[in-house]
Amino acid sequence: MLDVDIVKAENCLPELIARSIDGNEVVISRNGKPVVKLVPLTGQKRKRRFGSAKGLIKMSDDFDEPLEDFQDYM
Repeated sequence: MLDVDIVKAENCLPELIARSIDGNEVVISRNGKPVVKLVPLTGQKRKRRFGSAKGLIKMSDDFDEPLEDFQDYM
């Protein structure tokens, strides 16, 4: 976390914005008390695409076979 006095922040605001975008937390203080936190805006969520996880999920051939532990319940 980067804590910057408001007077210094006025002189280097573009640098502080760049640091915030890079993922650093930037807090601007006045008289030693935090008053503002710079955070990047999150981008729009991408739409889900059908089939985008193809090849990422694998299932065992016997995934639907009854488990031995549950034979008493069947």
